[in-house]
Amino acid sequence: MDTKQPFVITISRELGSGGRTIGRKLAAQLNVRYSDKNLIKDLMEKFKLSTWEIERIKGQKKNWLSDFLEAVAPVPNSGAYIGFEPIRGNHWNNAQVKVDEIYEAEAQILRGIAEENSCVIAGRSGFFVLKGHPNKLDIFIQAPLEQRVERVMKKQGLSEKEAREVIAAVDESRENYVRRCAGVSRYDTRNYDLVLNVGEMSDDDAVACILKYIKYISR
Repeated sequence: MDTKQPFVITISRELGSGGRTIGRKLAAQLNVRYSDKNLIKDLMEKFKLSTWEIERIKGQKKNWLSDFLEAVAPVPNSGAYIGFEPIRGNHWNNAQVKVDEIYEAEAQILRGIAEENSCVIAGRSGFFVLKGHPNKLDIFIQAPLEQRVERVMKKQGLSEKEAREVIAAVDESRENYVRRCAGVSRYDTRNYDLVLNVGEMSDDDAVACILKYIKYISR
């Protein structure tokens, strides 16, 4: 990966591994936009974007996504993560919107984000959606189950039993989603350039490790 050119880093992660926080901190260190499911969901909800609507906007306005991103998630110019208020309510009728339609809408938004500028993208099958991108690094973040359970308990205020149930459900859901949409297992290490077990690391340690790896492969 050439960091002197526009690049994309995708981060897939296990629930409770800290992957989202690591991705956010990595983006801040690299001074690039950070995107995860909250940004994608908020973009789709705020602008009521279906696959058809995205195509309609793209046809009318060349820089359709640029204006949206600058409004809700501008690129930080000081290495800080710029957040925004989550949008309440749900404009999607889950009984009517098919998984494939949601995937395609998300995929189009991700491709648009990747074309805008350098960025870090967490989740949303970024490793597959952006397959073939000319300057991309795919990372998978994992952690021992006990550590994941402890983190989910703390973050979500759950009992140990509840945390284990949530992790099992999310693991199964994400695997099914990736298998259906990408046709591969998210646990197949061949999907990624770097697989990082953060069991013995803090979030900052993990970011430092990734930055060293980027520096090494960018020589």
